[in-house]
Amino acid sequence: MIESHEYDDIINLPHHQSKMHKPMSREDRAAQFAPFAALTGHDAALRETERLTDERKYIDENYKSILNEKLLDIQRKIKSEPLVSITYYILDIKKDGGKYITITDYVKKINPYEKVIVLKNKTKIKFQDIIEIYEETE
Repeated sequence: MIESHEYDDIINLPHHQSKMHKPMSREDRAAQFAPFAALTGHDAALRETERLTDERKYIDENYKSILNEKLLDIQRKIKSEPLVSITYYILDIKKDGGKYITITDYVKKINPYEKVIVLKNKTKIKFQDIIEIYEETE
């Protein structure tokens, strides 16, 4: 091994301390050497892949008739803004499938031409997305 005397003039000097900046904490110093997120968004992509969606349930003609009768009954009572709970399907905008949600609110109107039911909170639900509808008693 070859000995080098290149730094002999400074090797025993005291460690320099800045007069302008306070010393960095051990945690901050360690954080400098922590691995960086080389795959930005990778965790979010994994969570999105893990998120489950439901497939749309298709209902038979008999059940469609039952739902239609319920809508007609609500239409007859529309002036009193009946309170209903509706379970319906919402497509997922990020992946295949969707989810079923249930909302309870007052019916503002039923539009048979657009085939939508409009709730007091301005939610519009397509008839084709409804899987269940209950008229609530207050």
